[in-house]
Amino acid sequence: MAEKIGVYVCGGCGLGEAVDLDAVCTAVKNKYQPQCPVIKAVPVLCSSEGKAAIDADIAEAGLDAVCLCACSPRAKWDVFTFGDKIQVERVNLREQGVWSFNKELGALEKAKGIDDLQLICNEYAMMGVVKMIKSNIPNPEVPETCKTIMVLGGGWTGLNAANAAASLGYDVVLVEQAAALGGKVANFYKTFPLSYPYTEAHETGLDKLITQVTTNSKVSVLTGTTLEKLSGAPGLYKAELSGGQNLDIGAVVLATGWVPGDTKYLAPMGYGEIKNVITTAELEKMAKDGPIVRPSDGKAPKSVAFLINTALCSVDSCPADVALECEKEEQAPVNPPAEGEEAPAEAPFCDLESQRHLALSSELSSLVALKQANYVVEKDPEAAAYIFYDHMMVPGINERYYKAAQDNPGVMLSKAQIKSVKAGANGSVVVSMTDTLLGEAIEIVADLVVLPTSLVPTTAHSPVVNLEYRQGLAFPDLGLFEGYADSNYICFPYETRRTGIYAAGAVRQPMGLALASEDAMGAALKAIQCVSSANRGVAVHPRSGDRSFPVFNFVRCTQCKRCTEECPFGALDDDPKGTPMPNPSRCRRCGTCMGACPERVISFDNYNIDMIGTMIREMQVPAKIEQGGPRVLILACENDAYPALDMAAMRGKPWSPYVRVIPVRCLGSVNAIWVADAMSKGIDGVLLLGCKYGDDYQCHFVKGSELCNRRKENISESLKRLGVEPERVDQFQVAIDEYDVVPSMIDKFMDMIVKMGPNPFKGY
Repeated sequence: MAEKIGVYVCGGCGLGEAVDLDAVCTAVKNKYQPQCPVIKAVPVLCSSEGKAAIDADIAEAGLDAVCLCACSPRAKWDVFTFGDKIQVERVNLREQGVWSFNKELGALEKAKGIDDLQLICNEYAMMGVVKMIKSNIPNPEVPETCKTIMVLGGGWTGLNAANAAASLGYDVVLVEQAAALGGKVANFYKTFPLSYPYTEAHETGLDKLITQVTTNSKVSVLTGTTLEKLSGAPGLYKAELSGGQNLDIGAVVLATGWVPGDTKYLAPMGYGEIKNVITTAELEKMAKDGPIVRPSDGKAPKSVAFLINTALCSVDSCPADVALECEKEEQAPVNPPAEGEEAPAEAPFCDLESQRHLALSSELSSLVALKQANYVVEKDPEAAAYIFYDHMMVPGINERYYKAAQDNPGVMLSKAQIKSVKAGANGSVVVSMTDTLLGEAIEIVADLVVLPTSLVPTTAHSPVVNLEYRQGLAFPDLGLFEGYADSNYICFPYETRRTGIYAAGAVRQPMGLALASEDAMGAALKAIQCVSSANRGVAVHPRSGDRSFPVFNFVRCTQCKRCTEECPFGALDDDPKGTPMPNPSRCRRCGTCMGACPERVISFDNYNIDMIGTMIREMQVPAKIEQGGPRVLILACENDAYPALDMAAMRGKPWSPYVRVIPVRCLGSVNAIWVADAMSKGIDGVLLLGCKYGDDYQCHFVKGSELCNRRKENISESLKRLGVEPERVDQFQVAIDEYDVVPSMIDKFMDMIVKMGPNPFKGY
């Protein structure tokens, strides 16, 4: 714990004009002077003079902690650093106090002889001091770690990832299950444009990339090899490979790519029944190997129709097992969306509006069709290519490629709704359609019809990593799009819910070669960040650099398994006796395990149950509402809710002065005892303010807000048994950009509390 704390109250940014700084100092001094040998007001704390004064006090008074009562901890974070041995706590008097103060309500309180703003600032300062008293400097064990990066997959993405990591000086082991490198791109005839002027398809450059990797002394290439098991933690992984080889690994880039979707979903379009209906993957290989020919007779087609993103048929025309699935779910049969540059994109073709295709699939379908239509004309200048689409998606620079196709006299494009695909005379295929650009129902007779297939991530078929984790061999996936590793796509591309393993390319989401190259670099950099962090005993993003880690009091552990089951990242295993077994370098320091534990045996040196509980007890609660208004505690997620509050205050949007905000790492870390502490103290309501959860979750720790919402139901039951209205504890979802509405959320909750009346425990 901090033993000598320096408390500094800033007068800048209007604080000195709005609040009696000396009164804040006096409030702290009256209660905590023994632990705070230095308590002073400073005109501008972030000035060179203010910083120098703190440095001088640290040296002269032997301070081991400083409590800075000034602006938000999200501001000036680079200014207020005093070395690894000095703890720093930031008390937000500016945004959470002065700038957000509701002056109208404040005027009413002043009429009663109460200066509400002064009271707010005094309380926040004392809460900050008591937080320091309960905090220690984390001292993580730093084991000897390995910095070798393993890249799984020797295709386009894997090769780029290996090249990127090696170019930055890291040893790389590239593992490919096939006998040769290249993956799916080895079967590509050409790629759609990757460079200026973005109007023509060209060679992929795969051979050059393979040469770069295989001749790099930092890269060890293992072909014909699979990863049988991965155990351990970042920096300490043990990889068991086929053939009995065992390697020490620091982090993993997962670049195992995609496999074609089940072609049974193409049956309504004639695939499998009409010989001259093929897939884009089949046409790509055909073009790579030589001429484009019809499967029925080996002749070169004079007309080729590409059908992309089209609507077709009803459930009745689907295969029996697919139709049954549609009827059960009241939606079209769907394969996981496509990915990959030269690859096909979406599978099902149905007239039901509930198709679950990713937008990127449509983009890839469009680009592949444009590329292959050009193949047709390139191989036979007398041939014609038709592209019939429901949506033509060519965002960004790819618009140039689309316009070049429009200018090609051998390529015709039209929007269309496909009604049927039937066999015609002499091996031809008859495509019936409506809603064309001509506005008419027409039929096209083509020598060959080409359909896109879905690109399914390899992780959808088997756990390609085979993790030795308590939570299972595979990654948690996205559910709706089964097989794609679950992570936060908004905040953390490349990351999976297994720290140290980073997905890139088609196994992560549908994308072309250009994006896959960028993905490879991003995932490689993430892996490098991870091994560098493990080597120093600190966390990776989002709490990058955090040296804290969960500490367990195993004497009191009941082995209930809640911490091991609820950890979003699988950081905890079980030892042979069933006791939680921490893996610090897997941990992302969210505190979800701490919130899950009913016995409160889990803590962090600088974030724990007792700390927040003591801060709550520091709130001054009037015995009666008439004597100073109601009181509401807000536990605000530091990732979305707290920044939203800051930005609201910066824009002059006030909220009720009767609330006190305590930031938490994640709502997943909220332990029910904090709510019990608040209610037993007589606080009238508790508002849990955190990230959005559900299918479109934005929680930085994936499951934190969702888990908190589940626990809230248990809290509600407990409140009912005590005769306390469960509505006094609620959880609101806030995105970081909802700063304009979050004050009204708070005030709405406060209005409900006022109507409900005081907490029955008030005054006890």
